[in-house]
Amino acid sequence: MKVIEGVFTASQKAEIVQKLTEAMVGIEGKNLRSMTLVIVEEVKSGDWAVGGQPVTTADVKAMAAGAPPGGS
Repeated sequence: MKVIEGVFTASQKAEIVQKLTEAMVGIEGKNLRSMTLVIVEEVKSGDWAVGGQPVTTADVKAMAAGAPPGGS
């Protein structure tokens, strides 16, 4: 799972790991839980681009707060 740095707290990243693991176990079965690997990798703010436009930590936080995309 790649995310932009500074967007998620440590507890939110732990929740991402837990929920992605549960989703995979739901698909592949509980016997493969021990083989389910989730890596949360943070991408530097501005090094992530969508539609040719860089996306920053501030952009994501603004969108989470309800601002339209591309507002910064």
